[in-house]
Amino acid sequence: MVLLGVLAFGGYWFWRLQSNITTSALGAGGLRTEGPVNDSKDRLQILVLGSDTRSGKNGQYGSADASSGYGQSDVMMLLDIAADNNHVNVISFPRDLLVDVPACTDHTTNQQHGERRNVMINSAMADTGIGCAVDTVNKLTGMEVDHFMMADFNAVKELSNTVGGVDVCVNTAVSDPDSGLHLPKGTSQVQGDQALAFLRTRHAFADGGDLGRIKAQQAFLASLTRKLKADGTLSDPQKVLSIADTMTKNLTVDNGLASVPTMLTLAGRLKNIDPAKVNFITVPTAPAASDPNRLDLEEPAATDLFAALRRSADLTQPPAAASPSADPSTAAAKPRYDKALQPVTVANGTGVPGRSSEIGALVSGAGFTKLARIQAQPRSQSMVYYGPGFADVAADVAALFGLPPASVQQAAGVQGVQFYAGQDFTAGTKPAPPAQDTGSVVAQTANDQTCQTTNPGG
Repeated sequence: MVLLGVLAFGGYWFWRLQSNITTSALGAGGLRTEGPVNDSKDRLQILVLGSDTRSGKNGQYGSADASSGYGQSDVMMLLDIAADNNHVNVISFPRDLLVDVPACTDHTTNQQHGERRNVMINSAMADTGIGCAVDTVNKLTGMEVDHFMMADFNAVKELSNTVGGVDVCVNTAVSDPDSGLHLPKGTSQVQGDQALAFLRTRHAFADGGDLGRIKAQQAFLASLTRKLKADGTLSDPQKVLSIADTMTKNLTVDNGLASVPTMLTLAGRLKNIDPAKVNFITVPTAPAASDPNRLDLEEPAATDLFAALRRSADLTQPPAAASPSADPSTAAAKPRYDKALQPVTVANGTGVPGRSSEIGALVSGAGFTKLARIQAQPRSQSMVYYGPGFADVAADVAALFGLPPASVQQAAGVQGVQFYAGQDFTAGTKPAPPAQDTGSVVAQTANDQTCQTTNPGG
């Protein structure tokens, strides 16, 4: 009878959790070169999405027309688990980041959507579904996402209630009428609607932008990780079942993750990881050239980060040596065009007034005399952007200043070539070489207890 009782109990929970799960396709037509992974021992990349859909239980947060299509992925984090389970990276992508979304097919309607350039990353999912968000992250990072999990507003509320609240900290009292977040100065325990408000608020932290919200989300997840670790939750079958029941009711996952044994395997891999080895990282960004209210990838820092991640989940590993820049004398020995006819613009993002005149003299002295100069938003590192048909000219301009290939990019709206001088080029004839320290991209670990800086104007 005891054996029958155990079997019945196990069978009930298996049926209940399995019936809770909602699935969707992993991709939207993007080419995949990697085979299936072994979830128990391979390195895993899981894209975690937070949808702003107002359907069903989420209707209290606004009308259905407040989110379009499948809902926008206003939270986008890539969970990267090392094969040896010694390192976990959580990489956040700001919703305001401008990217190129590849051509995608909606597997529900079979409708095809063409490639879109320079659009917000959270729009990738809205028209074509979760698979298009996956394909967009694959295109952006050069990696291949193995699984995804998409949660809605209700998932955050119910999970925070199930674990008994999560500790958060603010350096001054917060009262944000837009999100409904109300907290006194110092550490508070949030759950339910207040937990959701803490994650959703856009105006309460830092300068009221998306990057401040990401820091708060990372601090919340770090605190949740410490709580689960301290309580031994992931080692307690009953607690795991309770959390699994809560989450599966509010999650959409890919078909490969849509089984109770697979989810339990993931819990088993995560339960013994040291919180100090859970790294929270935000993709390096700078104000967008096309719209200061949006963000572009900051180069070459973003390219260096993605390259480091492709090599290893352990970001303490030294980076590979940068490939040498082309020798300017070699470029000069093989003329492919008339330099005097090539349009080159110097954008002064150094923060030093008049610096574009000095840099422009270097450019014109090298033969690029069709020159223009503009003032630009400050940025940390110099880049070369180019329009269609000017890749060879851009490579030669980059070589003139000793910039690596990763610092040369095609960009929409650029006519000819634009040398965007950054704060690494405030003096001298070449930009200062970037520091080769990928560890500096880690904003915090799950072991760090941080207090959010509130927005004085929020």
